[in-house]
Amino acid sequence: MLTKAYIPYKGYYSSPFCRWQGQLANENAITLGANTAKRWFESRKFDPTMIEYVYLGMTVAQNRMFYSHNWATALLMDGKKNIPGLFVHQACSTSTTCIHLAAVNVEVGTFEMAYTLMTDRCSNGPHLIWPNPLGPGGEVISENWNMDNFNNDPWGGMKMIQTAENVAKSVGITREECDAVALRRYEQYLDALKDDRAFQKKYMFPVEVRVSKKKVIMVEEDEGITPSTAEGLANLKPVEPNGVLTFGAQTHPADGNCGFIVTTLDKAKELSTDPKNVIKIVSYGFAREGKARMAAAPVPATEMALKNAGLKIEDMKVIKTHNPFAVNDLYMAKHFNIDVMGMNNFGSSMIYGHPQGPTAGRLITELIEELVMLGGGYGLWTGCAAGDTGAAMIFKIG
Repeated sequence: MLTKAYIPYKGYYSSPFCRWQGQLANENAITLGANTAKRWFESRKFDPTMIEYVYLGMTVAQNRMFYSHNWATALLMDGKKNIPGLFVHQACSTSTTCIHLAAVNVEVGTFEMAYTLMTDRCSNGPHLIWPNPLGPGGEVISENWNMDNFNNDPWGGMKMIQTAENVAKSVGITREECDAVALRRYEQYLDALKDDRAFQKKYMFPVEVRVSKKKVIMVEEDEGITPSTAEGLANLKPVEPNGVLTFGAQTHPADGNCGFIVTTLDKAKELSTDPKNVIKIVSYGFAREGKARMAAAPVPATEMALKNAGLKIEDMKVIKTHNPFAVNDLYMAKHFNIDVMGMNNFGSSMIYGHPQGPTAGRLITELIEELVMLGGGYGLWTGCAAGDTGAAMIFKIG
């Protein structure tokens, strides 16, 4: 359990998420993330030199990735301060890992203030060549960074969607249940668009993209959302033979970034737009499920986070999940005996996409804003990550 680490209210942002091969497809995620964060600091009139350490979370290789953490940090500081950074990659739970690392170091007094910047671009993923001198004729091994890893876990030996189908089969989750959850998640996302995107504007920060030497555009909204209807979902074929999941009940790769300030209580109050709404980082949980059971991993991770906090699932006023597949939410709801339709208000990664590194971060910004709307309380984020792993984190306001 953590006691000293906080996030200032409005000390965070998420960019819009764009479906891969969209408006962010040609941007280097390192420089795009750093420049977006720099603009965000300027918009809040924050001096970036107050930051003592930076965690850069990213999962899809970009040009000059070797220097990514220190390069992004230098761009953020714009030459005003020399501080180091750390590169973090834990697939879909990268954001929570970054926040947790920052929180632990605030807790033990390593520093008073850190910044976590999570950024990824699934678009135009790298195509790699690996030496293979002992292979037939010494022919090289090739790897498509995104597609080869989406479609084959070298340990589990299956596609990611097949691991979700394994979990569905183990507890009898049906096609009809998956479709119903997918439709509900789309309706929840539409709630965030009401009143001229009032909810999204609480946390979303636009991305500046240079499309030519003379033209710069601002990407202010999500791109690539697929409208859903009950009839449309019912007419889709399963992705896997005899499976319960269609393309309508799973996420899509995307591009985007997000960032959080993690600091002490006093500093959080100082930086918050409303000091009574500072966000306490309460606890963290992690887990690894059995082979090829990725969609089940959030459950033991959540149990660990709850145990570490001395809380029960019933204490959570808001629950947000990374749900690459509808099966994730159904399995969790069945295990904890909670309403699957009551989690993920205002949006989830199933609908607005999954850039990987920043996905959990965006969900956490939404969790915070919903908690504030409800007058405070405890909120849970939980989700799976590649390799049958999961993570969870509990926050408190008030």
